[in-house]
Amino acid sequence: MAYASHIINHSKKLRNVPNFLRHEHSILVRWFSNGTQPSIGKRDDIRKIHHRHCNVPSERETVTRSATNGSMSKFGVQKRNPIAGLAFNQGLSSSQVYMRRGFSSNSGLPPHQEIGMPSLSPTMTEGNIARWLKKEGDKVAPGEVLCEVETDKATVEMESMEEGYLAKIIHGDGSKEIKVGEVIAVTVEEEGDIAKFKDYKPSASDADTASESSAPATPKKEVVEEPVSSPEPKTSKPTAAAPAEDRVFSSPLARKLAEEHKVPLSSIKGTGPNGTIVKADIEEYLASRGKEVSAAAPSAKAGTPAALDYTDIPHSQIRKITASRLLFSKQTIPHYYLTVDTCVDKLMDLRSQLNSLQEASGGKRISVNDLVIKAAALALRKVPQCNSSWTDDYIRQYRNININVAVQTDNGLFVPVIKDADKKGLSRIGEEVKQLAQKAKENSLKPEDYEGGTFTVSNLGGPFGIKQFCAIINPPQAGILAVGSAEKRVVPGSGPEQFEFASFMSVTLSCDHRVIDGAIGAEWLKAFKGYIENPESMLL
Repeated sequence: MAYASHIINHSKKLRNVPNFLRHEHSILVRWFSNGTQPSIGKRDDIRKIHHRHCNVPSERETVTRSATNGSMSKFGVQKRNPIAGLAFNQGLSSSQVYMRRGFSSNSGLPPHQEIGMPSLSPTMTEGNIARWLKKEGDKVAPGEVLCEVETDKATVEMESMEEGYLAKIIHGDGSKEIKVGEVIAVTVEEEGDIAKFKDYKPSASDADTASESSAPATPKKEVVEEPVSSPEPKTSKPTAAAPAEDRVFSSPLARKLAEEHKVPLSSIKGTGPNGTIVKADIEEYLASRGKEVSAAAPSAKAGTPAALDYTDIPHSQIRKITASRLLFSKQTIPHYYLTVDTCVDKLMDLRSQLNSLQEASGGKRISVNDLVIKAAALALRKVPQCNSSWTDDYIRQYRNININVAVQTDNGLFVPVIKDADKKGLSRIGEEVKQLAQKAKENSLKPEDYEGGTFTVSNLGGPFGIKQFCAIINPPQAGILAVGSAEKRVVPGSGPEQFEFASFMSVTLSCDHRVIDGAIGAEWLKAFKGYIENPESMLL
């Protein structure tokens, strides 16, 4: 009991354990008897306990005892807390952080805390360590950044909420494909305990637990035993006697020449008396065989293809998730496409006037893409059916109009979001697009910078001069607008035999036919075209 008292007094978080065990025994038993995830009722029970005993953790704990000769020799508390202990920028409510705190262990290690790879998005199953900002032995305080985690969508800073020392880094800079829940580092409370974790390695059971928590259990395969068939009795079958070889007649000189060149006499037809093989037959055979070999050599060389020169580029995390999401979109969403040409002469004139005002006031210039985003947002307000997504039970129609903007970078394709774009001015939209595009190129987007979009705009016209293309829908959204380049065309004038020049821009709307019928998609394109060709209406 002296050892148990020492352990309990050593940890600040377990000072009220005796009261907790004495007053809440029934709730404790019900809580510990469950599997891995608590139910709502258990969470309410633990929340009640937490109010009474402020130092008791609010997640699943396992009390382990080992008895020796009938008396208690060790007492340990082991905690797995999937949502406490670490925080991420802006308080990500959807993330799970896997941690394990050890207050005693069979290996005699001091109190420590294992930090697992967090789950930062619903689609994340593994992550990479971009770099550690703290090194082994450093002291960490609440709010300090430990490392940068490369998720399936962005690079996120991982912060500490507890004070201590970073004792061991399990996965260093650049570590790839770390499963969610797998231990990546260990922290301790006392600086003197750091050296004891120099050769520390997480146990195999911890890795198995992490993989089981992140992957669903697979059903066991039933083994069907095949009936054993009795072996058939072996019977010897009589073999036909080999026919006697025909005798080959050859001259001594021909036989000697054949032996020197390893020529089978049975393959040569003799031309001597009574079919006897003579020297001339051997020489003729050798000459014909030499011609066949020389003719086959160049044909073999011609048939051998030249070796290809190539380089294998490993998949990045963003490339993997982009590939899987786009493949899922094309395989599960019934796409159809609507294209319309819009005259942008008035839009370009308005842009020139607005940019003159911006330059005079020291503001940033407004791009054509900023005007397109604004027009798309207002068209979604006018036709809200396109601002929706499909579920198995219903169609969800959003009240917020959040426009994702596709941005191509050296690290891959990112789609940061402009939230409430219908309520923002052109200057504000332009500033946010530039800021988010820069963060995407620096690979520093946070989850709130790209989550929550309801519609997407992809522009390959302005930057690359693409005339027209069809984009793949970004699930779970129901539509994406592909914007092409503007080009001058000759159009009929007001009078007979009169012609004028005008600039037209092609746009293509990709629709999810489960959500947006053809007529609804056409109505949205009509509204969008109206705002582009009469841009003053966007300012009303």
